[in-house]
Amino acid sequence: MHDRPLIVQSDRTMLLDVHSPAADECRDAIVSFSELVKSPEHLHTFAISNITIWNACSAGVSLDFIMESLDRYSRFEIPEVMKYYIEDNYSRFGAICFEEYDDDRFLLTCSKDIYRTQLLSIKSLLPYLEDRLDDDFIIPMAKRGELKLKLIYSNFPVNDLIPLKKGLPLDISLREETLSGKKFGMRNYQKDSLKAFYADGARGVGYGTIVLPCGSGKTIVGLAAMATLRTSTLILAPNVASVHQWIREILDKTTIREEDVGEYGSTVKEIKPVTVCTYSMLINHSNEEQEMKNFRKIASHSWGLVIYDEVHVLPAPVFQLSAALQAVYRLGLTATLVREDGKERDVFSLVGPKRYDVPWSELEKKGFIATAYCHELRVPLPHDMELEYAAAPGSEKIKIAAKNPAKIDVVRRLLEEHEGRQILIIGQYLDQLREIQKTFSFPMITGAMNNLRRDELYQEFRDGKIQVLIVSKVANYAIDLPDASVAIQVSGTFGSRQEEAQRLGRILRPKDIDSHFYTLVTKYSKEEDFSLNRQKFLCEQGYSYIVENA
Repeated sequence: MHDRPLIVQSDRTMLLDVHSPAADECRDAIVSFSELVKSPEHLHTFAISNITIWNACSAGVSLDFIMESLDRYSRFEIPEVMKYYIEDNYSRFGAICFEEYDDDRFLLTCSKDIYRTQLLSIKSLLPYLEDRLDDDFIIPMAKRGELKLKLIYSNFPVNDLIPLKKGLPLDISLREETLSGKKFGMRNYQKDSLKAFYADGARGVGYGTIVLPCGSGKTIVGLAAMATLRTSTLILAPNVASVHQWIREILDKTTIREEDVGEYGSTVKEIKPVTVCTYSMLINHSNEEQEMKNFRKIASHSWGLVIYDEVHVLPAPVFQLSAALQAVYRLGLTATLVREDGKERDVFSLVGPKRYDVPWSELEKKGFIATAYCHELRVPLPHDMELEYAAAPGSEKIKIAAKNPAKIDVVRRLLEEHEGRQILIIGQYLDQLREIQKTFSFPMITGAMNNLRRDELYQEFRDGKIQVLIVSKVANYAIDLPDASVAIQVSGTFGSRQEEAQRLGRILRPKDIDSHFYTLVTKYSKEEDFSLNRQKFLCEQGYSYIVENA
C-alpha cells in the first residue's frame, strides 16, 4: 500500500491524515481498539489505552489484527514501546480468572507467576488474598464485584468464569408479528450481537455491553436476550419515557402477558417477572431511607437478567447494585461507551466488557439507519452583546453564547428550508426554549411536564399530528420518534459526546429521505471549543461534519 495515512507515536496516540484516500478504511480498523480524542480539520488524534485494548479483546478483535492494522496503515515504523504496551495489555486480558469453588466462595487464578507476585505486592488487594489453595486464592462470593473493581484499577481485568444463575423462570418468546400485524424478525447484526453476548451459555459470557447506533434496534437485542434466557428480568432505563417505551416494546414484540410486566417508579412500585425501573429510583438522594428501601427491594428479588439501557449514563451510585448482582446475566446497551466521568472501567468490570460493536457508517450503507448530514452553523453574536460577552466571567460566557438570540433567526430559516418534515428543536436552557416556543408556538416538552402529557405529545409527534416539537435534555435518551428527520440543536451540555450521539440518534430511524442534524454555535465564543469535543463522536463514526457560517 502506497498510501499510509497513520502516524503511530510512542505516547500511545495515533495521528490520522483525514485527507488520505485510505483514511476511512484506516479509521474503521483502528476504532475497534482505540478512541478518538481530537478531531481538527486535518489530523485526527486517536489514543490507545488499556481499556480500549481489553474491550477490543473481549469483542473478538485479535492481537494479530491490531498489529497488522498498524503495520498496514502506519507511515513510519511503529515505536517498540507502543508494541510492548499493546502486547502487554492484551496478554493481561484473561490472565486473572474467577473460577467456581463452592456456593459461597470462588477461586482467583493467575496465568503467570509474575502476575501472582504483582497482586501480592498491591496493598489494597492483600485483605482479599489471605486464604490460599496452592497457587490460587479463595475469595468469599460476596466480594466478587468489589474485587473486580480493585483489580481493574490495578491494571488487571478479570475473566469471570463462574457460572451465572438464572432467576425465576419466565414464559416469554419473540412474536413473528407485532400486535399491529407487522412482520417482525431480527436483523443479522442483532442476531450476531446476541450470539456474542450469550454464546450458547458458554463460560465467561452472558455479561457485557452491546454497542449499536441509535435507531438500529438495541431494544430488540434486549428482548431477544429475555426470550433466550427465559428468566425474570430487571430493566434499568434513564427516564420515565424510556420506561414506558420499553413496556410498549415488550408487549408489542413478545408473548409475555401484560400482568407480568411491572413499572417500578415514583407513583407505582411493582415487582413483576419483568420490571422496568429508572436509574433515578435507586439514587433518590432527597430521601436516603427510601433510596435504601428501593435498593434492597430490587436487589433482593431473584432476577436472572439485568438490562442496563443507555449504560454509558449509568449513574455511579448504581454501580453498588451492579456489584451485588454479579451472579446473574447482565446486558448493557449503548450507542457509545464514552463516559464523561471516566468510569469506563467500572462498566467494564461490573456490567461487562464490550461484546459487540458495529460502525454506524456500515449500518447506514446497508440502509438500517438513515443517511445523516451533520452541519455546524456559526452564528454571530449581536453587536450590542459583544461587550457583555467580553466582560462576563467564564460560566456566564458559556450561557451568553449558548442562548445567543440570533439563533432564533437561523431556526426560522431552517424551518422554512425543511417545511413539511418532522423536526425536533433541542436545547439545554429552558428560557431559551421558551423564547423559541413563544416565537413559533410549537409544543414543548421539559422535565417539569408530567409524564402522561409528555407521552401524549411524543405520540402525537409519532402520529404526524405535530410536525415540530421543542424538547429539552429529557428527550436525549431512549425516545423512539421514527419519522423525525431534522434535528436543530440550539444549545448543548458543554462538550458532551454522549449527548451528541443521543441527539443525532433521534433522527436515524431508517426512512426514504436523508436526515439533517444542525448544531448552532456562537461564532468566536467558548461554544466553538465545546463543539470540537462533540464533533469527536461524529468523526469517530465516519460522519462528515460541515462547518459553515449561518
